[in-house]
Amino acid sequence: MARRKLSSDINVVPYIDVMLVLLIIFMITAPLMTQGVDVELPKTDSQPMPAPQEPLILSVDADGRYYLNKGDDTSRSLDDRELTARVGELFKTAPDTMVLVQGDTKVSYGEVAHAMTLLQQAGIKKIGFVTQPQDTHPR
Repeated sequence: MARRKLSSDINVVPYIDVMLVLLIIFMITAPLMTQGVDVELPKTDSQPMPAPQEPLILSVDADGRYYLNKGDDTSRSLDDRELTARVGELFKTAPDTMVLVQGDTKVSYGEVAHAMTLLQQAGIKKIGFVTQPQDTHPR
């Protein structure tokens, strides 16, 4: 009687199947995990600025509502008083905080200027704007 030789190799096919299933699950769920406010940014030719620390982002949507990216509830709009209070608290803990204003192209300039005034009243000295790169095609 001939005996078969035992194989000590590990069968990795089931592990590959599990890995592919997990890959598909992550590919489907990753786009759903993005948070924030849907804002259509203006396009400019400016270059991105390096930030030494993560900046605070104030979003102004097309209806002129304010949203802050700090805290637990980023999907709730803030009124003027709430915005000034929350930014003021953050400024006390980190006075060098930079605030980036992300204004929708459909919102009036006056709303963005009002947001900047509220940030200055809260003590913020460093304010920047978020834009998207402009298409390379001339107008």
